[in-house]
Amino acid sequence: MIVVTGATGNIGRELVELLAGGGEEVMAVSRGERAGEGPAGVRWVRGGAGDAGSLRPALDGARALFLVLGGELNFRGEAPDVLVKAVVDAGVERIVLVSSQVAGTRPDASSHDRLREFEGAVRASGREFTVLRPAGFASNAFAWAESVRARRTVHAPFGEVALPVVDPADIAAVAAAALREDGHAGRVYELTGPELISPRRQTEVISAALGEEVGFVELSRAEAHAGMARFMPEQVVAGTLDVLGAPLPAEQRVGPDVEAVLHRPAAPFSAWVARHLPAFA
Repeated sequence: MIVVTGATGNIGRELVELLAGGGEEVMAVSRGERAGEGPAGVRWVRGGAGDAGSLRPALDGARALFLVLGGELNFRGEAPDVLVKAVVDAGVERIVLVSSQVAGTRPDASSHDRLREFEGAVRASGREFTVLRPAGFASNAFAWAESVRARRTVHAPFGEVALPVVDPADIAAVAAAALREDGHAGRVYELTGPELISPRRQTEVISAALGEEVGFVELSRAEAHAGMARFMPEQVVAGTLDVLGAPLPAEQRVGPDVEAVLHRPAAPFSAWVARHLPAFA
């Protein structure tokens, strides 16, 4: 059995589909309201990576665990070694952890301390582990969906700064490979899309897919900060804006790991838009 945390999230939802479609027994764990939806035969339990107690029943009989923190990065919760001890005690043999590209590129960034703590705990677990460090998600564009639907406009900062955003479906596919196949133990995969793409260019891609003009309004850093601070902790807002506005060379590098694991190119932003176009229509 494979346990998938964050099972209703952008990665987890895709991963549950992939694993169940491949004949795996899946236990899906989520705090989300959509828990229980998904392929027939998948079992569901409510819980999250920040609460070892909620995970213990799900881990009984599991051989592999997909671990993603998601919104639990916004609070301290239990210490990572508490969760990892529960995983080890349950006899789980393999752990795949979603971290972040920034955990590697900016080792002093306090916004990613929690992820680095989890990476360290997983490495010290004595179990097979794989760490996934994705770049920014293509699905972050969902934040623009309401304004595109209502006003055919995208509002975003740093309109010309291009980054190699990654399709969450590709993250899920790499995770599925690491959970099911040998040869990934001890690896750290940096997952990016196949191209650098700016917010202005992303807007053009959405516009072309809709067949209607979508305008782009560039926000100042202060304006973007005010909007993000409504749902993100201060240190996370500041760190995110640093990456979006002044990326390091390593954060603008198109990495080879998606293609190396999946034996196909990473999906471009346009492919993500095509699958999710109804959200913007």
